[in-house]
Amino acid sequence: MRYALIAGNGRFPVLALESARQARHEVLVLAIRDEASPEVESLAWRCHWISLGDLSRLIDIVKSEGISEITMAGQVKHASIFSSIRPDWRLFKLLAALPRRNTDALIGAVAKVLSDEGIQLMDSTLLLKGLLAEEGPLTKRMPTPEEQADIVYGRPIANLLSGMDVGQSVVICECACVALEAMEGTDATLRRAAGFANGRPLTLVKASRRRKHLLYDVPVTGPRSIEVMYETGATALAIDAGRTLLLDRERMIQRAEAWGISIVGLPPV
Repeated sequence: MRYALIAGNGRFPVLALESARQARHEVLVLAIRDEASPEVESLAWRCHWISLGDLSRLIDIVKSEGISEITMAGQVKHASIFSSIRPDWRLFKLLAALPRRNTDALIGAVAKVLSDEGIQLMDSTLLLKGLLAEEGPLTKRMPTPEEQADIVYGRPIANLLSGMDVGQSVVICECACVALEAMEGTDATLRRAAGFANGRPLTLVKASRRRKHLLYDVPVTGPRSIEVMYETGATALAIDAGRTLLLDRERMIQRAEAWGISIVGLPPV
């Protein structure tokens, strides 16, 4: 099979391309400048570097290669979408028509433009189904009663936050919400929460959007997340089973086990 992939930052695009190569898929990569790793070039069937605002060029490249299915992998800093983007005429027209400038509205509008050009935006996990978290404990240590209480308290808040397209993570301490994620990302949210916790243990709860598709904004966690949890005194992580990608899973679990961090996949709600 032949696909196109829009590559943002992080390990997600690299792992997707490695998986595609193993499955003998040919993947045309549209790598976003200042976001994607140079490593994607060596893993791609073909690679083009584009700016964040190059919607017309993206469409022209994909159509010229005769590809009709495209997926997105990796993050783009939310702040970049609103501060450093230089839209071409097509994206400028799209942005001007948006009723809201949040990620959901923007990507939804881009998906409509692509569809009108005969290009289908596919599930972000298309090449990485095996990396989705399963339900139940992912580490040997189960959450303590105190951590479990934090998870029960924090999950509805995380669901509401994610549903409003604000962020995906909440940090809980002793059944109090210490920090909510917005554009700054999970790592910065944890560090901010640590400043309020005064050394008390934190629980991190991540939620996915309650929608039928996983086209974009799929929650991702990996070894780096565990490092920041250890740094900030977070001792438990709760994620949505079947809707959260675990990048470099083995290394992530090893670090969690070494540092006494509990990870649990929560059933759908």
